Amino acid sequence: MAAITQAGLPILAPSQSIPRLVFVALFSLLLFYIAFTLYTFGQPLIGFIMLAVATAFAIIFGLQRFYNARFILPGIAAIAIFVAFPVIYTIYLGFTNYSSFNLLTQKRATEVLLSSTSIDPATERDFVLIPEGNKYRVFLPSKSGEFLSEPVALDGAAASVKATAASLPAVEMVPMREAIKLRDGLAAIDITLPDGTVLKNTGLRKFAAVTSEYQLQDDGSLKAVATGEVLTPDPSRGFFANSKGETVAPGWRVGIGWDNFRRVFREEGIRGPMLGIFGWTLFFALASAFLTFAVGLALAIILQWPHLKGKAIYRVLLILPYAVPSFISILVFRGLFNQNFGEINMILEAIAGIRPAWATDPFLARSMILIVNVWLGYPYMMLLAMGFLQGIPEEHKKAAALEGASAKRVFFSITLPQILPPFLPMIIATFAFNFNNIVLILLLTRGGPDIPGTLIPAGKTDILGSFTFRMAFMDTGQQFGLAGAITLLIFIVVAILAYANFAAMRRATQKRGARS
Repeated sequence: MAAITQAGLPILAPSQSIPRLVFVALFSLLLFYIAFTLYTFGQPLIGFIMLAVATAFAIIFGLQRFYNARFILPGIAAIAIFVAFPVIYTIYLGFTNYSSFNLLTQKRATEVLLSSTSIDPATERDFVLIPEGNKYRVFLPSKSGEFLSEPVALDGAAASVKATAASLPAVEMVPMREAIKLRDGLAAIDITLPDGTVLKNTGLRKFAAVTSEYQLQDDGSLKAVATGEVLTPDPSRGFFANSKGETVAPGWRVGIGWDNFRRVFREEGIRGPMLGIFGWTLFFALASAFLTFAVGLALAIILQWPHLKGKAIYRVLLILPYAVPSFISILVFRGLFNQNFGEINMILEAIAGIRPAWATDPFLARSMILIVNVWLGYPYMMLLAMGFLQGIPEEHKKAAALEGASAKRVFFSITLPQILPPFLPMIIATFAFNFNNIVLILLLTRGGPDIPGTLIPAGKTDILGSFTFRMAFMDTGQQFGLAGAITLLIFIVVAILAYANFAAMRRATQKRGARS
């Protein structure tokens, strides 16, 4: 058994410490290997984080003096990898031009452009394969002449063969379905015609002359073979650009400072819709927090009524929305609110003769989102309220009733001031959650109806979170850098609003408590 020192640290016997140290050494080596592998795969930042975790593991679990730290290391490592790193990396992306057009490094972007080729349609020829032992000949018929290549093994190895003028031999040809199986070998060979033209396989049935679109110059620029235009690397934008400033994709990721933030505040196609989306996001979060609290509290009060019969049944029915996964409920409501076939419109048409345009009218679309969100959120508030209401002494209510206070007066003077302080953190958490409740928006309306005249995808029901998500992952340009900049702004706004909301509600609660 391990002895305990005066400092409270256990002292392991040699027979116990040796297996532990062997395990720590082997596991540390594994972590170091993973860190090295990540670095060699072009992920230096993630590799550095893994290296730090491996070093901390080796020190803390290998040395006895750091025994107590081993209990908090897993939590610290998890926070660093899954919380701190994504946040810092997202903020970092906001200062870059990272997008679907700038995914590569400069070296890789240069290689991609140099590998770009063009096919000369005047040299395109059909082909057939003629077997010859373990090798094949390629026959190339055309109006300008017929050519037959030397035997070549289509095993995938690169090879250059010559072709001579010849007619089609009277032998059995390889069927097309069998030739398709040899497409990798066909793609690896070059066929040189007598006039020096080099043909390459350009499809399942074609050979043609293929030329590179660009040539690399000594200064690192690229020269277009067809036009002679020179493309020079622009480190400020992360693209190759011509003399007119026109860029050629793909580009590479570079730091652009505050340019993304300037775009957010200066370009009307971004600033205009974003201001509208911010206003709707703020209203949506506040209205959702207030309505879910109000509906949940009202239902909890009704369920606390002593003369209500069947409380258990009502309680189960009212909690059901909380038990069903939210995404299932959202998809069900999406069907119910369908403009053409939804049950809600069928009922409204039968009763009032109307078919509201829930998906295309901005006001109705936003109303639909609030209705669904309140349905999803009130059970949580109701459960909390049922617990908080039971903590209010009945003597306070009876005393107020004896003094002649109405039920309304009792609620606002006694009940609400006593349950609001414990409710305050939950209301703030609900506000912060709904400020970024992108699942509801994307599943119910996908942000629509769209706002016309924007430079980026934006809709009337988009909140800042879904607006950023669509920009980063659903736009054709996938502007990760711009999305990262907006994410940082959202983080700052949410922090300020949450703090202001907390301070205001705490001040209001203190004033009510002082009056009572």
